[in-house]
Amino acid sequence: MTKCGADSVFLVIPSSDIHIKSKLRKSYDEMLRITEESVQYAKDHGLLVELGPEDATRANVSFLKDMIMTAVEAGADRVTPPDTVGIMTPERIYEFFSELKRSFPRLVFGTHCHNDYGQATANSLSALRAGAGLVHVTVNGIGERAGNASLEEIAVSLRLQYEAEIGIKTERLYEASQLVTRLTGVPVQPNKAIVGENAFAHEAGIHTHAILNNPLTYEPIQPELVGRTRRMVAGKHSGSAGLRATLKELGLIPTDEQLRDIFLRVKSVGDRGKLVTDADLKAFAETVMGLHSEGALKLQEVTVVTGDKVTPTGSVKLSYRGKSLMEAAIGIGPVDAAMNAVRKAVSVVEPIRLEEYHVKAITGGTDALVEVLVRLRKGDSVATAIGADGDIVMASVEALIDGMNVLINNK
Repeated sequence: MTKCGADSVFLVIPSSDIHIKSKLRKSYDEMLRITEESVQYAKDHGLLVELGPEDATRANVSFLKDMIMTAVEAGADRVTPPDTVGIMTPERIYEFFSELKRSFPRLVFGTHCHNDYGQATANSLSALRAGAGLVHVTVNGIGERAGNASLEEIAVSLRLQYEAEIGIKTERLYEASQLVTRLTGVPVQPNKAIVGENAFAHEAGIHTHAILNNPLTYEPIQPELVGRTRRMVAGKHSGSAGLRATLKELGLIPTDEQLRDIFLRVKSVGDRGKLVTDADLKAFAETVMGLHSEGALKLQEVTVVTGDKVTPTGSVKLSYRGKSLMEAAIGIGPVDAAMNAVRKAVSVVEPIRLEEYHVKAITGGTDALVEVLVRLRKGDSVATAIGADGDIVMASVEALIDGMNVLINNK
């Protein structure tokens, strides 16, 4: 055990010719010496040692085996040859690890795959089939360039497709994904497997009808297994019959005329490439049907200060269920400052995150009416809201507060 509290170390030592010659400008013999000395040093300090022969999948196989042997003789506990630039295919990586296991049958191998060709998950699973005993993964597949093998994809595939005991609480995967997204600021693509916004969202009419009868028709994974919930959403592929059925599920029965109005609103958002969530649909329908509930969140005051050599600053006063919320914030411009102030004020009582912001001028001229569309998230609930005003700050704040009210009222 070292003084810093670590009990293991992953030693990355280049193994391919392009790294050894171009990056380090050393010989094979020098690399073997470095390997031996590094492993021995770590073992002398009581650490479990995992050797990572960098760029192993492009290395001279004979030299790679010499490096592994040197590390093992120096006391290395396991070896994880990285596919550093993600060049492998499932077939090739299977042969790669099969060959290493034949040469070192008692050694524990790991796999570390990058996603440059979009095959990190498939390659990792193939390496495990070939005899690798552990796999390196990252939450949301984040990592250098195109990222690494995804924790959620590997974990769910092993549990469901290979029926393996993995000791992972898959029900916490979505929660972990959201935490990493929030801390890193790196968003997850909507169609990302397992944790993407659309992974358990069903839009097309034929799909939603079948899902309601039997979820297995279009869901190979139960959303609850990974901490998600199923969402029936409306969009540009929705039909009026399917829309009426979804509204009925929400306890809303519009007239034919009201349904046409709701349908047009859904199409307007859907034509922007967005899915309309149940929360959005409910808000649209309640507005059209005159049932729109009073928002829990109300704007009372908003002030922005900006100018040359002045840091844009926004301050807001909001009313939330009888309580007064006041905050100020800075931003890169007056809109950003005002929206940051609203989000800062609301974050005290509701954990709502802004995911998307779009703006366009509806009319021409300097007095153009501006339309702002925002997409907000609270946990697994998503809401889209639109604000329109001649003042872009007011349009943005209006859309933000309307969207927040949709999520708050959708508890």
